[in-house]
Amino acid sequence: MVTLNRIYTRTGDGGKTRLATGEPLDKHHPRVEAYGEVDETNAQLGVCRLHTGADPWLEAVLARVQNEMFDLGADLATPTQGDAPALRVVASQVERLEQDIDEANRALEPLASFVLPAGSALAAHLHVARTVCRRAERAATRLAGIEGETVNAEAIKYLNRLSDLLFVASRRANGNGADDVLWRPGATR
Repeated sequence: MVTLNRIYTRTGDGGKTRLATGEPLDKHHPRVEAYGEVDETNAQLGVCRLHTGADPWLEAVLARVQNEMFDLGADLATPTQGDAPALRVVASQVERLEQDIDEANRALEPLASFVLPAGSALAAHLHVARTVCRRAERAATRLAGIEGETVNAEAIKYLNRLSDLLFVASRRANGNGADDVLWRPGATR
């Protein structure tokens, strides 16, 4: 359990932070950027939840995902070090997202065009969350590509599936796709 009884510590004033292992790192290090992008995604999910009132299923899914995003942030903040115990995203969490995608996608008509990030307020916010999630995924894969850095493969899969879930959830929020705003190539020429 985490106890936060003092919010400011002044330890970050010099541009450093500490990983879950206690290791000091620059605040602009790719690892810190990766879990910072996850934190931003989570904050955007909180905004989405302000608009889920008519969809209790989506509210429950996003509530669960927000908690899992803290797991993901902890995972990224704890570099793999041998057999040392750490909180890691696991395959069953990725599989659960796939089940959620399938559930949300069941009622959707197939797409004949790309969807613009528009429609209802919830759909628009879900699209913002999706794009922020894709940025988090890019940060995590960039970190994984750095020699000497390790990233849990399930963490990257989780981000990939989450962005897919947010896409189908945006369509669900747009009347199961009926109110999607479709791209019309060259329509404004």
